Amino acid sequence: TRAHATRIVFDGDRAAGIEYRRRGRNHTARGGRIILSGGAINSPQLLMLSGVGPADHLRTVGIEVRHDLPGVGRNLQDHLDVCTLVNCEETITYDQLNDVAVGLRYLFGRRGPGSSNIAEAGGFVVSRHATDDRPDIQMHFVPAFLDDHGRNRLPGHGFTLHACNLRPKSRGRIQLGSADPAEPPSIRPDYLTHPDDMPMMLECVRISRELFAAAPFAPYRGDEIFPGSEIQSVAGLEAFVRQKAETIYHPVGTCKMGIGEDAVVDERLRVIGVEGLRVVDASIMPVIPSANTNAPTIMVAERASDLILEDRP
Repeated sequence: TRAHATRIVFDGDRAAGIEYRRRGRNHTARGGRIILSGGAINSPQLLMLSGVGPADHLRTVGIEVRHDLPGVGRNLQDHLDVCTLVNCEETITYDQLNDVAVGLRYLFGRRGPGSSNIAEAGGFVVSRHATDDRPDIQMHFVPAFLDDHGRNRLPGHGFTLHACNLRPKSRGRIQLGSADPAEPPSIRPDYLTHPDDMPMMLECVRISRELFAAAPFAPYRGDEIFPGSEIQSVAGLEAFVRQKAETIYHPVGTCKMGIGEDAVVDERLRVIGVEGLRVVDASIMPVIPSANTNAPTIMVAERASDLILEDRP
C-alpha cells in the first residue's frame, strides 16, 4: 500500500526519523541518518513541512519554525521547451496509429513504431546568443504531431521540432499552500521573467523554422501548424511562446548546495544547521545543467554514496 512522508522527526537539532501516512494512519520510522530524495519539488516541501525553511513563509501557513533556512524552495530552474509543428504531405508519420497493431508488431517482431523512442533525432546548437562555444539550445525531432505534451491529438500527419533554452536565467520557487502534507505545494516556475530568456525562445523558433525549410523536407513539408506561417512579427512570436511553451521536466535547484544565505546544503550535501540530514537529488544543483538532468542526478547519488561511507564511524 502506498505511503507518503509527512514530516521529518527531530530530537533536538538532529533529524531522527520520518513520519509517514499509510492507510489513513500516521507512522514513524526512526534511523541514525536521514537521506531526503524527494526531488526538486518534494524535498523542499518536506523540509518546510518539518519547520526547516524561510521563517516568514512557514509562519504564514501555521508551521512552527525549527530552523530558519531562507533558501529552501528558492532557486527553482527548469528547461522551457517550445515546439514547431508542420504538416506532412504523406502518411509516413507516427500519427493516427492503431495502438493494438503497434503493440502486436513489436511483441512478435520487435519492429515498427513500438521499437522507437519517438524522438528519432536530436542535437545541440550554439545560437547567436551564446557567450562562448558551448551549445545553448537542445533540439529533438519527432515524426509526429506533439502538442501539449501529447495530450492534444491533432488530425492528419506531421512533424515536430522541440527546442529548449539550456541555460535559462529565470528563477522560480516552491512554497507551501498549507500545513497539510496531502496538499500539493505551490510550484511557481516564473518562466521568462528574466529579460534574456524570451530572446532565446524566439531563437529556438527561428532555428526550428530554418531546419524545416531545408531541402530534404521539401517533398514532405506542408503548412506550418504552430506557430503558423502567418505569425512573423516579434510580438506575435512572443505571444505564441507564452501560450505554447512547456516544461521539459527538468526542475532543479530548490535545495541549493553552496554558501551564503540562500544555500540549503553544504558541499557534503548536509542540510545546513541540521544534524543527521542530507538531501540527495536534483534539488541540490546550484545551476541547471546544459542538458538532460538524469545523468547529473545519478552522479549526485554516486557522490553522495561515497560521502555517506566516509562519514561512517
